[in-house]
Amino acid sequence: MTGAVGAGGPPRSVARSLDAAGILDSRLRADVEHCRRLHALHGRTYYLATWLLPADRRPAVWSLYGFFRTADELVDAVPTPDPRLLRDWTAGARAAVAGETSEDPSVRALVSVLDRHDLDPALVESFLRSMLMDLDVTGYRTYDDLLEYVEGSARVVGLMMLPVLGTAPGVTQEEAAPYAALLGEAFQLTNFVRDVGEDLVRGRLYLPEDDLAASGLTRDDLLTARAADPPPPAVVALLDREIGRCHDLYTQAEPGIALLDPRTRPGVRAAFTLYRRILDEVRSQGYPVLRRRVTVPRPRRAAVAVGAVAGGAGARIVH
Repeated sequence: MTGAVGAGGPPRSVARSLDAAGILDSRLRADVEHCRRLHALHGRTYYLATWLLPADRRPAVWSLYGFFRTADELVDAVPTPDPRLLRDWTAGARAAVAGETSEDPSVRALVSVLDRHDLDPALVESFLRSMLMDLDVTGYRTYDDLLEYVEGSARVVGLMMLPVLGTAPGVTQEEAAPYAALLGEAFQLTNFVRDVGEDLVRGRLYLPEDDLAASGLTRDDLLTARAADPPPPAVVALLDREIGRCHDLYTQAEPGIALLDPRTRPGVRAAFTLYRRILDEVRSQGYPVLRRRVTVPRPRRAAVAVGAVAGGAGARIVH
């Protein structure tokens, strides 16, 4: 996890973003570029939305994503490689936040964001605790139980993004924080629906057992249903329950977009719309998430980006 992603220098538009953010040190520029390439490779929805942000905000978002993604890749590799890889990486990240040096570019990029945007290190610690939970916890009985994991894996991610995005004049971060946490939770639950089949193969399930029971299902039933096309009605009922919960969270989080810096709203609005649309695609494509990942088709992603540009004062995508 310490090498650069890809080879060659960043595109000129990326270099301009680094310049705008005041990132002039060559090693830090390489660290952020490492994170950006992770973002472009693994997070197409979010990555498109970052180009609707002001140039000086993009590097911090890329850096945060790169850090989160590096942790996620280590989690998803368990249990095939030694789980000590995740534990050792977590220990190294904690040490770096405390002031020690790191050999991981994503960790160095994170520390730079912490310093530049005065982020609370306790948020990083909460995130790392949730990542370590994946070593031992493979399921959750109730939604309240799941929220213990989501607090660190998603809600604090929204809180870490908030100082980077900024708030509107007269709006404090304390006022905007509940909405940022809710949006992080909505994005994470959308991931749980989209990735349920992949997670099952890895031995994990992030849909509450109580929800399965309400649809007359067990985890073994879901594993069996991976071979069914279309999925059984009980699986459709379960997924509709989870999708409904996600939509409720998006509805609760949406007013928070108006509390953000007007220059960052188009990017957040695009991410909000694109991620919420994944849920619509799950339904329109026949609930295939036990067999494969559902994505928003490229033309629809582009249309959302164009709409965000049209609706945002001064927003533009730089190529």
